[in-house]
Amino acid sequence: MASNRATKSGLAADAYKKIQSKYSEELAQECLEWIREITQKDINTSGDPDNFYELLKDGTLLCTLANSIQSDMVTKVNTSTMAFKCMENINKFLEAAMKLGVPAQETFQTVDLWERQNLNAVVICLQSLGRKAGNYGKPSIGPKEAEKNVRNFTDEQLRAGQGVISLQYGSNKGATQSGINFGNTRHM
Repeated sequence: MASNRATKSGLAADAYKKIQSKYSEELAQECLEWIREITQKDINTSGDPDNFYELLKDGTLLCTLANSIQSDMVTKVNTSTMAFKCMENINKFLEAAMKLGVPAQETFQTVDLWERQNLNAVVICLQSLGRKAGNYGKPSIGPKEAEKNVRNFTDEQLRAGQGVISLQYGSNKGATQSGINFGNTRHM
């Protein structure tokens, strides 16, 4: 846990403070309320970092969440409070989240939660999973996922567009290189 680490100083302390300042209690509360709605567990939905960390640190609630979205995403949830068992639960949740469609760049590392290094990354992952939950018939949070809008053009339409000079390209009228000198001129 976080108590095993030495206190940070210098640039590391500044970087840690910057990471911690990005944590939003409102978004964390929204995530916890969504988790309570999906899992039907009676949990405290306060967005306080201490409450958020205590609820999620062992990974059992996260595994229950993944299984509530789609059954059998996490086949075995460890109930032991031993460190490696809890981190295994967190890792199983992350694998399940990626299978449910969360992009890799929106997930977090196990130590971000277990050692309380970056709770904001955990919130980002839960927000992303919340958007994907709508694809599985569950309530979602955050902005709605974009839908594909495929357009098919005929060859004739594509050829017609090649002959048009867009205004974004500028104009080729009146532009010359006359009068342009690079460097010093030759004096005779």
